[in-house]
Amino acid sequence: MIGRRPQVALALTLTAVLAAAAACQNQERQESGHPAPPAPAARGFTLVASGDVLPHDSVIDRAAYDAGASGFDFRPMLFGVEPVVSHADLALCHMETVYGADGAYSGYPSFKSPPQIARGLAAIGYDGCSTASNHALDDGAPGIRRTLDAMDEAGLEHAGTARNAAEADSVTILRAGPAKVAHLSYTYDTNGIPLPTGQPWAVHLIDTDRMIADARAARRAGADVVVVSVHWGTEWQDAPDRMQLTLAKRLTASATNGRPDIDLILGTHAHIPQAYEKVNGTWVIYGMGDQIAGEMYNNRGARDPRGNESTIGRFTFAPPARPGERWQVTKAEFIPQLYDLDAGRVVDVNRAISRGAELEGVRDRIRDVVLSRGAAEDGLVMGE
Repeated sequence: MIGRRPQVALALTLTAVLAAAAACQNQERQESGHPAPPAPAARGFTLVASGDVLPHDSVIDRAAYDAGASGFDFRPMLFGVEPVVSHADLALCHMETVYGADGAYSGYPSFKSPPQIARGLAAIGYDGCSTASNHALDDGAPGIRRTLDAMDEAGLEHAGTARNAAEADSVTILRAGPAKVAHLSYTYDTNGIPLPTGQPWAVHLIDTDRMIADARAARRAGADVVVVSVHWGTEWQDAPDRMQLTLAKRLTASATNGRPDIDLILGTHAHIPQAYEKVNGTWVIYGMGDQIAGEMYNNRGARDPRGNESTIGRFTFAPPARPGERWQVTKAEFIPQLYDLDAGRVVDVNRAISRGAELEGVRDRIRDVVLSRGAAEDGLVMGE
């Protein structure tokens, strides 16, 4: 599958004419003693990724209020991060829940979200979402089908769940400037709900060997960059757990002919921001936190504001010096976010601070966790 931002290709005949004209101009310059202009530098791309979209009942109610007369409108809720999302060459989200039908929508513990959320995500610039999560089977196979149908209708690509075996075996490839980016997605579990009878492919579960095989298949399918979204970790724990650390090391150590099989790992599930870290030369976000969620209570049953804090990861990739080598991350950034429960809005914390909002404590808490495993020494900075 190819994503929403196709690059316009010139017709072969026109390309040939332009190339011939440029060659003639260069020859004339050389004959007249003027050097030919330098070739333009190969263009890279920027990728942004954000955390769990987890609409509780209060979030659904807010989208209904914002829609006015009828329906649900999630665009106002998300508009605060539109400048960051829409200006990236490729933007990825994590859709943790499935969609309900005919007004049968619900939050925790069995999530069935309004399908209009797909339109809201696409409207502010997201190109695709990971969908493998512990809530992927909250409404069985029909929930997966409705979710992916709604995403298709909104022009939002998806990876991690499937309506049929062929879709499960396909590679989701999206355009990011001049590059083709494969997006893969896996989850640690489905809250104990068994996979639908006869549909073992419905949700991609974490399996190291399978994940590496899928990454290699994506490369063979033409992917310049392979991004893996992983729903993992221990809820409400700032530090990555043993499984996260072990899996990150194994995935980033995998290589084919000296080229890493995976170029970026995006983590979700823990409900709170977790560290960024460069592992075996590859950036890993252990947890981005909840981009959208209602009032959150931690494992002790206490209201925990960290459950409404998150980050956007932004990575600038440069093309390789030679064909077949790795696209390199030349700039790595994190952008602190907050879901304002009272306003029902996602807030770019840095932008809000610049307008005088009292959010320095939120920013500092997120920054300290994100940098807790030495990412600053590897060049990670807080973005605007």
